[in-house]
Amino acid sequence: MSRVIQARIDTETEQLVSDLERRLGWNHSRIVREGIKALAGLMVPAGERKIVGSGEFQSGIDDLGSNKQHLKGLGS
Repeated sequence: MSRVIQARIDTETEQLVSDLERRLGWNHSRIVREGIKALAGLMVPAGERKIVGSGEFQSGIDDLGSNKQHLKGLGS
């Protein structure tokens, strides 16, 4: 199923589109499709964010780095 998209672009963007058409030999539609795919590739996947470095340890406690109760008395 195809979808038609109409967009207004400013002069700077119009120049970028012209440059891409000339350099890549693509039409407007392909430039938009590939641009959307490239932008989607830069997005962080949706879902639960985790703290880097936190995981389960031998103690079974999995939130040592983020739980203030477990960090009480350290670094003082």
